[in-house]
Amino acid sequence: MAYDNTNTGILSRNTKRRSEKSSEFSGNINVEGVEYWLDAWVKERKADGSKFFSLALKRKDGQQAKSNAPLSEQLSDEIPF
Repeated sequence: MAYDNTNTGILSRNTKRRSEKSSEFSGNINVEGVEYWLDAWVKERKADGSKFFSLALKRKDGQQAKSNAPLSEQLSDEIPF
C-alpha cells in the first residue's frame, strides 16, 4: 500500500538563503491533492513582541492560487459569527 501524503507537508530551515528577504524555512505541502511550495518567515508582533510564522504558498504546477496575498494576510483573527 502506498503512503497517502494528502494534507501533509514538511518544513525545514532554509540553508540556501540568498538575502534577508528569503524565507527562513522552506518545504512543501499537499493540500487536498494539490502540491505547493511552502515558505515561512519568523516575525515579531509589535504589540507584545511575541513571535509567529508568516507563511506563503506557491503551487508547484505553476497555476495561479486564488489569492496572491501571503497566507498570513489572508487569515483573520476575527471570528465570523
